[in-house]
Amino acid sequence: MTKIYFVRHGKTEWNLEGRYQGAHGDSPLLPVSYRDITRLSKFLLEKHVQFQAIYTSPLLRAQTTAVFISEHLNQTIPIIVCPDLREFNLGLMEGKTFKEVESKYPNEVDAFRHRPDQFDAAKIKAESFSQLILRMRKVIVSIAEKYPTATDNILVVSHGAALTALMQSLIGTPLADLRKDGGLANTSLTVLATTDAGQSFQKVVWNETSYLGKKLGATDSV
Repeated sequence: MTKIYFVRHGKTEWNLEGRYQGAHGDSPLLPVSYRDITRLSKFLLEKHVQFQAIYTSPLLRAQTTAVFISEHLNQTIPIIVCPDLREFNLGLMEGKTFKEVESKYPNEVDAFRHRPDQFDAAKIKAESFSQLILRMRKVIVSIAEKYPTATDNILVVSHGAALTALMQSLIGTPLADLRKDGGLANTSLTVLATTDAGQSFQKVVWNETSYLGKKLGATDSV
């Protein structure tokens, strides 16, 4: 059984501001995020998880999270930067605050957050859910094929909206219901497992944050 450990990057300045980052926007991790990543690493160490590789989005907030985890795991782990693990291309929403976008594109925001099957990406020059899932799913299936043994554990660091859509699709959730469990918290951990080299996946852990030791606020999840 191959297990893939999905981590959403640490919280950034734009996350705190309630601003869409998307595939082209980026902002630094908050100082507190390094403490959160350390706590995640300690949690993994206590579980005695040995990783074969870390795959990360190329965006700085994800790469920084991946490197910091690696440094605290006391393991020699290759880090592979994979462009297809980047966040949603959110087009005209990127760089704007949630309030700005909700005011200007209310229907698109509502569909993006609650009705993915009705999200008209073209209206805001964005990427569709189907396009995102296709590019990300290829990466995950290739990882599962490359590491097919029962002791293989892979860490994937990416982004909230992208990971939510990807992981729900991997466990067979219909497009209309991709947001049924809400979003993912910064520095959260989700674990999926496959016994057939990525043809199907089962949920093991979802949006785990207990190790952070704090109450999460509205700007912690997306």
